[in-house]
Parts: sequence; C-alpha cells; structure tokens
Amino acid sequence: MSATWIVVAALAALVVWIVAAFNALVQRRNRIANAYAQIDVQLKRRYDLIPNLVEVAKRYLTHEASTLEAVARARGAAVTAAAAARARPTDAAVVTVLAAAERDLGGSMGRLMAVAEAYPELKADATMQSLSEELTSTENRIGFARQAYNDEVLAYNDAAMQFPTLVAARLFGFAPAAMMQSTQNAQEREAPRLAF
Repeated sequence: MSATWIVVAALAALVVWIVAAFNALVQRRNRIANAYAQIDVQLKRRYDLIPNLVEVAKRYLTHEASTLEAVARARGAAVTAAAAARARPTDAAVVTVLAAAERDLGGSMGRLMAVAEAYPELKADATMQSLSEELTSTENRIGFARQAYNDEVLAYNDAAMQFPTLVAARLFGFAPAAMMQSTQNAQEREAPRLAF
C-alpha cells in the first residue's frame, strides 16, 4: 500500500508542477503581448503623425514626389506589419517582419528629413516644427516601449529554455519569442535627424 501512495503522490506532484510551469509560461507570454500593446500605441501615434508631416512637406517639396511616395509606401507596409504583430506578438517571424518594415519606414523618413533640410521655408514652417517635435518624442517613447518588450521576451525565453520548465515548454509548444531590434548594422544605428 505505501508504495502505491508514493507513486500517487509523485504523479500528483508532477501534475501540479506541469500545471504551474504551464501557467507561468502563459503568464510570461501574456506579458509579452501587453508589452507589445504599449509599442503598438506609440506606433499608431507615429503612423498618425506621418501623413500630417507629408502633407505639410508636400506644399514645399513639389519636385520630391518620389520621396513622399516612398514614405507613404513604407508607412503602409509598417501599418500592415504592425497589425500582424498585434495579432501574434510572440511570433518571431511576425516580429521580424515588423522590425524590417520599421527600418524601411525610418530610412524613408530619414530621406524625407534630409530633403527637407534643403528647403528653408519648410524648415521654418511652424506646423512642420511641431510635427517634428512630436515625432521625435514618439520615437523616444517607442524606444522605451521596445526595451520593455525585449525585457519581457528575455524573461519568457529564459523561462522556456531553462530546465525543468523547458520540458513543459516543449510539451505544450511554447516557441521562443523574438526580440524587437531597431537596427541591423552600424549605419542604421546612426540617429535620424528630425530637428528643424
């Protein structure tokens, strides 16, 4: 009889541990989703500012239509990628696509700002200055939100890859999540110039 109770107790302890490990992984995955939601708020703010910035620039940059169109295309791609990431914030492939779209958007915005430097009237426009300040502030907020997201991804990945939780992660299909990187190389690490 006592051997039976030991086996039952061991199985019960194993079930309790598996349930606890599963719940801990679910909680960490939900924290990633929450952290992404904070990024999403700031991305939406940026996406809403960009058309206004382009509209103001359009008045002055009549010969730079291709630059303005590139910004609009990059914004559209980033909005689409952000929507996919909103639906699956722990999916590494989706987050990687979003990061690439954000890099493209940043590059096209950088080109717009570089072109805008050649137009003193545009640089002096009060609306353009205000929008640039808002965009700079939003970029800072995105950076802080990205850091919080990456912290949650790190905690989740650590939990899912350390023994003994690794067993539950593999058993229930908890795949590693991807960090959201803002840059891929040294050139991209240069700060965009948004000041007017």
